[in-house]
Formats: sequence, structure tokens, C-alpha cells
Amino acid sequence: MNTSQLKKLGVPESCVTFAIQGIQSIAQTGEMRGAQLKEFIRQVIDDPNSHLADPHFALLARELISEQQYSPPEPATYQTWGTEIDQAAHVQMRQSCAVPVSRRGALMPDAHVGYGLPIGGVLACENAVIPYAVGVDIACRMKLSVFDLPPSALNDRHDMFATALEKGTCFGVGGHHQRRQNHPVLDLDWNVSRVTRENKDKAWKQLGSSGSGNHFVEFGVLSLTEPAADLGLAAGEYVALLSHSGSRGTGASVCSTYSAIAQARLPKRYTELGRLAWLDLDSEAGQEYWEAMNLMGEYAAANHEVIHRLVANLIGCEAVAGVENHHNFAWKEIHDGRELIVHRKGATPAGLGVLGVIPGSMADPGYVVRGKGNEASLRSASHGAGRAMSRTKAKENYTWKAVQNDLKKKGITVLSAGADEVPYAYKRIDQVMAQQLDLVDIVARFDPRIVKMCGDGSAAED
Repeated sequence: MNTSQLKKLGVPESCVTFAIQGIQSIAQTGEMRGAQLKEFIRQVIDDPNSHLADPHFALLARELISEQQYSPPEPATYQTWGTEIDQAAHVQMRQSCAVPVSRRGALMPDAHVGYGLPIGGVLACENAVIPYAVGVDIACRMKLSVFDLPPSALNDRHDMFATALEKGTCFGVGGHHQRRQNHPVLDLDWNVSRVTRENKDKAWKQLGSSGSGNHFVEFGVLSLTEPAADLGLAAGEYVALLSHSGSRGTGASVCSTYSAIAQARLPKRYTELGRLAWLDLDSEAGQEYWEAMNLMGEYAAANHEVIHRLVANLIGCEAVAGVENHHNFAWKEIHDGRELIVHRKGATPAGLGVLGVIPGSMADPGYVVRGKGNEASLRSASHGAGRAMSRTKAKENYTWKAVQNDLKKKGITVLSAGADEVPYAYKRIDQVMAQQLDLVDIVARFDPRIVKMCGDGSAAED
């Protein structure tokens, strides 16, 4: 009998494997076959308790009893910030909250559809981590460096700043510097998992690179209307460098490898959860992923540090202040009186007094923020403006010529980018910020002036 025939007999999906094992076992004895065997399996289904001692179908009987006794847990609840969130993102969030290890969630105002957990989704789990709830680009993050230079320098020495972005990093899926960069992160233990061990050379090669998609490096003007003691800055305007990227190819390999392991171990009754498959932190695979994820966090931070060091050297200036934060990561935190694993996929940590950066788009400002520690959002905020349309739709509707004049009027130079990253593809950042006033305070505003992203063949003309 095949899987389809067994299901017609009434064998649940989660029990099919045990039924097949029983059939194979009894076939070796020749005790029964055909219609007689089908009838016997029906009897096991109808009364599994009477067959717990059967030499061939005891495992099937036990699994049937377990299936009958199973009662799915009540889905976790989540609170939403923002009103312009498509229903598909809510569907993903509800499914995420239905994962058995989920305890509470939150949806940020920049939320949109992702893989598994929506981007802009926050999910707290108990003693378990979901690789795809962290994301493919593990520890994708923001870093802002502030220089004691007047904004006029960006116009007076425009070419120098543009060249610094061109030479200080590189873009593209396999992008890397011609000359390998060094950083203490390479001295850490890369043997925490097979994936990190085998990808260490690739990680070294890509150190200081920015990747593709919505990753960027840009110079702009940072404005503070009031002094910020935690930044060490007086009120005023400064030249600042802002970057957005993560753990590159190695982080993607960690995610895909351990998500595949989690999905292979997913109980049959949860097959529909797919990319929301989890790893128990008490398991060997769970511990390996956790160590590898944290290593990728260190690597992503090093990646930004190298980019900022190289760019700063090219403009001949040292940073006087800075802010940085992950937004694709999982943390062990205390919420509701117990330790939970908080996944922030495209969400910024916003604990009480914690500084972070929330960017807009190449035509809109970004903001340095200070968290309010709102427990309802699991102490989180948005990670950006959030997409208003898909990359495919943006490419179908816009070219660089359609946005060129607008960018010029705003005094923004785009050295390279893709049509899928036009400003119109994003929500309005000021609306997003207005929808999370209870999550963060604005400390400073960052206005882009010279932007570099990964190009897709669409040139940004002068």
C-alpha cells in the first residue's frame, strides 16, 4: 500500500510513516496481505489502545493515540502599529503566532510580506529559535558615523565624498574588495558550526563589502535640534556616513542550512508551517545555530566597521560619534517574567534609552532614535519605511529617468542603484515615524546627499 491508499483508509498524515513500517514488518512474516491487511489497519485506527502490544503495528498505535490526544495550543497574540499594512503580512504574522513555541508577537508600521515571519515582525518564542524569523541576511544592521564637518563640505568637496563611497566598499551578490581586509573578527572561533568553518574564507573575502538589494552607503547631513549626551553631540548639523548591510553570503548559508534541518525535523502535523520551522535551543542543532548566528552578528558589525574605516580614511577624517544596531537577529530577553527568544526580522531594538537608526529612502530622511522600552511591542520599533510595492512592480513602473529630476531638486546624488529601489517603492517615513511615537523618541534627523547602492543596469545620470 502506498501513502495515498493509507490516507484513504484513514491514516493521518503524521502516522503514515509508522503504518508503512508496520506493513514492511508484517510482509517479512507473510502473516497477512491484501484485503485482510487493510481490514487489520482499519481495526488499529478504530481502536489503537488494543494494539499497543502488536509486534508490527505498536508504533502506529502509539502515534494514533498521540494524534487523537493532541490539542493545538492557543495561538499567541500580537499587537499592530500602523495602518498601511497589507493583509498578506497579517496572514504571515498570524501563522507565526500559531507556531507552538510562540508566546507573543508585534507588527511594526513598516511591515510587509517576507519569508515565514513578515518583515517588520517581532516574535517571542520559548527556548527555541526560528532561522527564517531571524532572516536570510543574519544581523543585517545600520551603522552611522558622525564627522565634525559642516554640511557645506558635501558640496565644496563633493567629488571627494563620492569617490570615498565608490572606493570604500563594493556592491553586488559576490562583491568583494580586490585586496582582502583584516579585522579581529577573523580571530574568533569559526568552528562553532560546519557552515561557518567552511565559509570562513568567503567571509574574509567579502569583509568590507555591501552586497545588493536595499543595502547602501551614503553621506548626508545629521541635524540635532537639542544636545544628545548619549551621543556626545551638541545641537547642530554634521556630516554623517550611514550604511546598511549584513553578514553577506556566509550569513545566508547559515540560515539556509539550519532552516533545512529545522524543516526536516518538523512534526508532520506542522508541515504547513514550512519556513517557520524551529530549533529547540536544547538540541545540538539549536545550539550550533545560536552560536553561528551570534558569530554572524560579530561579522556583520565588523563588516560595517571596515566600510566606515575605509571611507573615513579616504576623506581624511575620524568619526566623533556613532550609532549602530542589528535588525535581523534573535536575542535572549526577559518578558512577562520569563526568558524568551525575541526575533526581530526587520525591526529595531527599542529598549528604554537604547539608541538606534531608522532609515527612510534615498529621497527621504532617516532618524536616530531612542527607545522607550514599550513592552507591548516587545521593546521594538520599525527598521525603516517599509516597501509599498514589490521589487518587480517597481521595476515595471519606474526607471531612473522617472525620478532623476526629483532627486536633483532635493540635492541628492545617486552614484548607482536599481530601479527597484526608487523612493516611490517605499512608504513615507514620516508617516511611519508618526505611527510609533509610543515606541521611540527622535534624537536626530539624517538627510541623504550622496547615495550608493547596487545597480541593476539603470544608471543614475548627473
